[in-house]
Amino acid sequence: MAAPTNTVDTFSAIGNREDLADVIYDISPGETPFLSAAPRSRATSIQHDWQTQSIASAASNAAVEGDDATADAHIATTRLTSDVQISSKTISVSGTQRKVDSAGRADEFSWQLAMRGKELKLDMEFALTRIQLNSSGGAATARATAGLENWLATNKTSVGTGTAQTTIGWTAGGVVAVPTDSTVQGALTKAALDDVIQKCWTQGGNPSVIQCGPANRTNISGFTGISTLQTPASPTMNVTLMGAVDFYKSNFGTLKVVPSRVQRDRTVFVLDMEMLGTAMLRDIHTQALAKTGDADRMSLVSEYCLVVKNELASGKVTDCTT
Repeated sequence: MAAPTNTVDTFSAIGNREDLADVIYDISPGETPFLSAAPRSRATSIQHDWQTQSIASAASNAAVEGDDATADAHIATTRLTSDVQISSKTISVSGTQRKVDSAGRADEFSWQLAMRGKELKLDMEFALTRIQLNSSGGAATARATAGLENWLATNKTSVGTGTAQTTIGWTAGGVVAVPTDSTVQGALTKAALDDVIQKCWTQGGNPSVIQCGPANRTNISGFTGISTLQTPASPTMNVTLMGAVDFYKSNFGTLKVVPSRVQRDRTVFVLDMEMLGTAMLRDIHTQALAKTGDADRMSLVSEYCLVVKNELASGKVTDCTT
């Protein structure tokens, strides 16, 4: 079959309006589980310091009746420090673009501001949870806050092989080293996760969150006896297959399992959120920039650092297969 001669169709017609939906579909991940859950405090300088305290271990304590009192030895506090990091995003939109009719957004400037805001929070989550050395910076060097993987030095278990773990963490306010990954990764096991939870509890912590990447979120759900088929009471009822763990009940408390798209998937964190936080010198805010042409410009800026109030309260399983 063919159309009659001189039939006007969409292939020959001029002037048909385009069909562009007035909606923008964005599925870019924007969750920042650590940044959102960590308690916030205030920083007042570009270097943020705090102190930790420990007490003597339990020991036999029997005094002689009438004995003259002798002062016991005291344990000095430890002073820790982190440099405050600046993270920013800048937008620039021409005056013409702000006036034209754009599909899916009323104003290009506002839309770009919202998108860069999401990106800035993701960048902050990246700095807080990944491997990153602390840096005091300089006139031409950016300051950087140490990442969570650098801090957690005591309560750790590796399921990998081939490389001995480097001792990491903080002494006298400075980073000792970055974590050393094993050359061969291993599967996350329940025994390894339980080991780190127990270590945290033994040191005095009360971990409440297991934060991990997608691969190990799935591994935790498949440990033992997790997937169970729920049988309906009648043929008309739906059948539900339960195959996920939202809370992990250990011998030392129940921990919420939180997936993260930003942290390294090969590391599983066991976190006492009460002993973690962020110190904000400047919370996320906007700064209007001077016009240098026919465009509107603005920066989003945040100045912050990771605060690990006491690293003995949290831990990690490292070198997990992804």
